[in-house]
Amino acid sequence: MRSLDAFAGDKLAALEAKRLRRRLKPTRRHDGAVVEREGRRLISFSCNDYLGLSHHPAVRAAAAEAALNYGAGAAASRLVTGDHPLLGDLEKRLARLKGTEAACVFGSGYLANAGTIPTLVGAGDVIFIDALAHACLWAGAQLSGARVVKFAHNDVEDLARLIEAERPSARHALVATDGVFSMDGDIAPLDRLSALCQRHDAWLLSDDAHGVGVLAEGRGSGALFPDADIPLQMGTLSKALGSYGGYVCGSRAVIDLLKTRARTLVYATGLPPASAAAALAALDVIAAEPGLTAAPLAKARLFTRRLGLPDATSPIVPVILGSADAALAASTALEALGFLVVAIRPPTVPEGTARLRVAFTAAHDDADVTRLADAVAALRRQAA
Repeated sequence: MRSLDAFAGDKLAALEAKRLRRRLKPTRRHDGAVVEREGRRLISFSCNDYLGLSHHPAVRAAAAEAALNYGAGAAASRLVTGDHPLLGDLEKRLARLKGTEAACVFGSGYLANAGTIPTLVGAGDVIFIDALAHACLWAGAQLSGARVVKFAHNDVEDLARLIEAERPSARHALVATDGVFSMDGDIAPLDRLSALCQRHDAWLLSDDAHGVGVLAEGRGSGALFPDADIPLQMGTLSKALGSYGGYVCGSRAVIDLLKTRARTLVYATGLPPASAAAALAALDVIAAEPGLTAAPLAKARLFTRRLGLPDATSPIVPVILGSADAALAASTALEALGFLVVAIRPPTVPEGTARLRVAFTAAHDDADVTRLADAVAALRRQAA
């Protein structure tokens, strides 16, 4: 056996022993909240298509038409020949949605954060990052060469203490956080973070992947805090907008810099025309149907109230079970009842906080939400 194969085999065996090995499971999504796995149909509460727009007729038609008119792919970096006209149209729409001067579309949300942060900060700078920030924010921070300082989750006082200690010795400072935290569903205190950043000349970056389309009539978590100054507003096209890709909204100068220096844009093929067209059509649907954007949060609150939990603040509700074994067992039990609720385990979440991550969409029937809540309540009673 080659040493590489031995290394991989040992790693896999160690993960298996801890119940942390992952395996892909082919899943076909149907209209609504139904998915199909191994020939069985399940009601999925693990999808980020919060508004069901990936299957919306207008969104699918726009994607198909763009593929016919512009081709299946962009075929080059945006700075070469891959900047097809739909990308400029999409950037204008995103900037308008976020109330900024400009926007830059990337190939994915991960690429947006992994490219933006190293473009703006580097050696001699400092990044303050929420302990539970998404992996791509951490990746961008680690790639930057800046000093990286972790602050306690959503703890503005802890961040203030750290900024006072670390900021004076740094050239530039950036504070990175999720707007809506993908595994906990809670919202960053962007108003207080903004005020702290302004006092210390730090740049606030908010990753609003799970807020756009479902909060503040679709404008996202930043719009919940109208007085907050958020110079770097990142988001994705792959969740509530039902497409694929990522973006950063900001000032014209910042966006122009990203378009000429962000390595994940300069050296990556442009977003396919179908993805850009689908996102544009999704934005049209959101503008025409403002009530649609409120539905996922309403479903989440139906669930939390049925369980006697605090009101959900986003479409994401965690049911924390502790061990990986407990989370996997709960997921299996719910699947037997016809629900798909995937177990989330370390390192995606901290050790000892394995959970069911329940994601609610506009496509969920209230009766199914209630049935799921009752099933989860029964599992919690059994575990007590």
